[in-house]
Amino acid sequence: MILITGATGLVGSHLVFELAKNGEKVRALFRSKSKLNRVKEVFSYYTSSEKASEYFESIEWVRADINDIPAMEKAFQGIEQVYHCAALISFDPADLQKLRKTNITGTANVVNLCIAHNVRKLCHVSSVASLGKDNKKPEIKEAIEWNPEENHSDYAISKYGAEIEVWRGSQEGLPIVIVNPGIIIGPGYWDSGSGPIFSRIHKGLNYYISKITGFVGVHDVVETMQLLMKSEIKNEKFIVVAESINFRKVMNKVAQELNKPEPKKKLKKWMLWVGWTFSKVKSIFGGKRQITTITIKNLSEDVHYNNEKIRSELNYEFTPMEKVIADTAVIYNKEITAPR
Repeated sequence: MILITGATGLVGSHLVFELAKNGEKVRALFRSKSKLNRVKEVFSYYTSSEKASEYFESIEWVRADINDIPAMEKAFQGIEQVYHCAALISFDPADLQKLRKTNITGTANVVNLCIAHNVRKLCHVSSVASLGKDNKKPEIKEAIEWNPEENHSDYAISKYGAEIEVWRGSQEGLPIVIVNPGIIIGPGYWDSGSGPIFSRIHKGLNYYISKITGFVGVHDVVETMQLLMKSEIKNEKFIVVAESINFRKVMNKVAQELNKPEPKKKLKKWMLWVGWTFSKVKSIFGGKRQITTITIKNLSEDVHYNNEKIRSELNYEFTPMEKVIADTAVIYNKEITAPR
């Protein structure tokens, strides 16, 4: 049986759908029943409502938090493979302890349980945020070492810490693979992750971001994860990025597919600093900080990712981002025009 943590997120929901469609025995973890409705919606994007219900019901859904050890012990009974997709994404400094508890301690729990239950293989979903950088080289590769002296976000540090726990598991005999996706584009979660690119442009967005970074479609992330788990490859990490392209190009393509005006004004650095000031003041009164000094730094630097390792190991070709965006926009348009 296959266990999936974070099964109600963008990657997790698409993964459980593919595994259920392929007839795999799946146990999927969730924390809130309300999020299961979104998973059902995701299933309905790709098949009839009858089949979507059939696939959904074939999954053994278990309520468990990755930091609830007794619940996790029960969830691991009879498990042979694990896809660890659960994580907290936040760039608010106030969430530091939550990030550490979910991303580092939670991953350590998953690794420990994998070892205790003799799991055959673990796939850990990390992020390009956890990769090292070398300013002397034009592209980021898996082999570049993490530099603790760099000014990293709390989120990046927590994802790097999670990887350390996974590597520890490999040293204790647990076969592992790690995927480091870029910004993941896919349907169903319009208020989180990359989803607001679609929802905000649909409502009307004037400003664009001029920054090159890595993007990938959710289906490519899910497919490469499954291929790695079925392969003999172990104790390796892989950058999962289809293209390193300018954010403006992505935003313009989304606008075209939604039949909305393209954002015309460049978001300048001084505007980000104004936003940082307001965000910091707002946080004093309990609001979430959306912009930090590290956010401003990251939005000002172009980053190119080299995906040659996974393309070579799996003989894999990524879906062009223009097609990923177009396909996602079709679903978005259908969803916002569907009767409620």
